[in-house]
Amino acid sequence: MTQSHAHSLFDAIQVGDMQLANRIAMAPLTRNRSPNAVPRPMTATYYAQRATAGLLITEATAISHQGQGYSDVPGLYAEDQIEGWAKVTDAVHAAGGKIVCQLWHVGRVSHDSLQPGNQPPVAPSAIVAKTKTYLIDHATGQGQFVPTSVPRALDAGELPSIVHSYAAAARNAVQSAGFDGVEIHAANGYLLDQFLKTGANARTDDYGGSIENRCRLTLEVVRAVVDAVGRGKVGIRLSPVTPANGIEDSDPQSLFEYLVRQLAPLGLAYIHVIEGATGGPREVEGRPFDYVDFKAAYRQAGGKATWMVNNSYTRAMAEEAVASQEADMVAFGKAFIANPDLVERLRKQAALNEGDASTYYGGGEKGYTDYPTLAG
Repeated sequence: MTQSHAHSLFDAIQVGDMQLANRIAMAPLTRNRSPNAVPRPMTATYYAQRATAGLLITEATAISHQGQGYSDVPGLYAEDQIEGWAKVTDAVHAAGGKIVCQLWHVGRVSHDSLQPGNQPPVAPSAIVAKTKTYLIDHATGQGQFVPTSVPRALDAGELPSIVHSYAAAARNAVQSAGFDGVEIHAANGYLLDQFLKTGANARTDDYGGSIENRCRLTLEVVRAVVDAVGRGKVGIRLSPVTPANGIEDSDPQSLFEYLVRQLAPLGLAYIHVIEGATGGPREVEGRPFDYVDFKAAYRQAGGKATWMVNNSYTRAMAEEAVASQEADMVAFGKAFIANPDLVERLRKQAALNEGDASTYYGGGEKGYTDYPTLAG
């Protein structure tokens, strides 16, 4: 490959049906600022401020009440939620940006108090997630991390309605709320990842045991969402070895290479891969994984989707990944919280604002829409 053909992070790219201005994505970032699961006007300001990203991926958004796992995270299953999101997409499009909604069912990473009728959260198996969720006391406005509740195992007869909820949320996103597409969240120890991985899935039916069975629900969801909104509007997020939310698998390389070979013929817009531990080290101790082989398995099976990578990429690492064609796009997470103009700062190699971690979860405009840009 001659240098003249090397792509830059700042080059335009066609991703499925979307023509993007650059190869920088804003990763999904949960901010807990949507009381009653409804995005507020300041949510539209927040995303519009960051619309110079080639692609904005929203914070994880619940496909159903059962899919909720944290206080004040948005949904996409009720009319007022759809209306709230429509104001966000209008603002982003007015600013020249493109935005997809990340579709979420948390599975066992929830709390009884967040579930319909205060029922237990659902999961592939009744195995507690060794993790915490975030609850806000609305009387005081104070938030705290609390252990997740004991889940109950889903009956196989309940799974078609969950698949239907993903498809319905995708239609709500694209046809009603004006999103450019959706990202299926199959990462970070949430419901689909729980079905994928042996550490959370002890089922003995058609959805447990073999790799093929454990991938079944995720593939059913992807096919249903593609049928609902079209393949060129669908991405998926995967995290082969993250320990997030107490998740693990006995053989992630075989599992995820099988999964992407099945995804290859579905013609998705992009595959979004978290390399290593979500928000943590890129190499997870005791969990080796070959990302080159992983991508090769997808390409060899005929997969043509944009390959998006994520996890603690610096500007130099991102430039190298795109120039070497190891990746087509790079997603940045926390850097976008404190730097609404991150694309411009990366382009100019300017210093980045430091984020205020105390305002990451919950609250109002402070630490949300008030970070300065280079322009002032």
